[in-house]
Amino acid sequence: MGIFDRYLAGQLLVYFGFFSLVLVAVYWVNRALGLFDRLIAGGSNVLTFIEFTALALPNVIAVVLPVSALVATLYGINRLAADSEMVVAQTTGLSPWRLARPVLVFGLAVGLMVGVLGHILVPASRTALAERGAELSQDITSRFLKEGEFLHPGTGVTVYVREITPKGELLGLFLQDRRSPAVRTSYTAERALLVRADEGTRLVMFDGMAQSVQTADRTLVTTTFDDFAYDLAGLAGGGDGTRRRDPRELSTLALLRADAAAQRATGDDVAKLRYEGNARFSEALFAFALPLLALGFLMLGNYSRLGLWRQILGAVVAAVVLKMLGNVAETSARGDATLWWLTYVPPLLTLALGAGLVWHDTRGIGGLRRGAAA
Repeated sequence: MGIFDRYLAGQLLVYFGFFSLVLVAVYWVNRALGLFDRLIAGGSNVLTFIEFTALALPNVIAVVLPVSALVATLYGINRLAADSEMVVAQTTGLSPWRLARPVLVFGLAVGLMVGVLGHILVPASRTALAERGAELSQDITSRFLKEGEFLHPGTGVTVYVREITPKGELLGLFLQDRRSPAVRTSYTAERALLVRADEGTRLVMFDGMAQSVQTADRTLVTTTFDDFAYDLAGLAGGGDGTRRRDPRELSTLALLRADAAAQRATGDDVAKLRYEGNARFSEALFAFALPLLALGFLMLGNYSRLGLWRQILGAVVAAVVLKMLGNVAETSARGDATLWWLTYVPPLLTLALGAGLVWHDTRGIGGLRRGAAA
């Protein structure tokens, strides 16, 4: 690369890093708030929250990088134009295609980042996140061992423990089960223990009472007991230890093959699996094409002291329209396995539009240079 190429590509990478950090932070905070509420409400600690947010970061970064590339190119070229650096470069005889070379190198770097994330890091992080979530859902003990608070370890279940002894005994237990629409049962016990068995975790209550209310006729049935075992397996969310995998957890090769094993593991058909596999290549290609699209728009029109806001607006609108076209292609490709090629139409159109705009600038003097000549 020449001196100008290294300079321009370096500036774009600096802006790209800055905007990526800002956008990832904003997106991460937005998602972390909801995750924090769910985990803390379920009795998890802050370390578990940090672990879950760290595992979710690769997916957040993969979503943000194409946007950061577009914003970095628009901001970088506009700033260089405002400082007359682009004008000087064009007046020295650099053609639009020559100016596009460092932008293409920058786009290639971004595309490779998105590709590595999509093919390697995001599937691995999603698998780890799903497995960690399954482990957490099985850890019924951590959701009960919190004294003095009303906890909700499962839908329709409320638990209160007055005191927890150093030996792990639960003193002053209250448990209400509202999962059945026909009957609502409340348990109270002087003390209780959590016991792990092969069939799952059980709550053994001593010296207590069960009050069952029939919702149809409001009949109340009261039963006292010396000891009673309450099965907590239903709260763990799936007792056989198996789970249906998200297609985004599978490798790209497995998604493209979409064999019977992949369909059984995910519960999805061939069309959805092949779309997910091709989408990883499509997203990387789209990230590669966005900087060239931004450059093509910024080189349109005449130089203006007010800046290139019209060109910037045009580039943003074009990127949004192309992304919406990608959503339409996704709907079609996920419905018909033979239409997988539609996944590549939006990024190829983005690349063709960017190249066409740059080629249009080669037919005459570029917009920034026309302003300098005037």
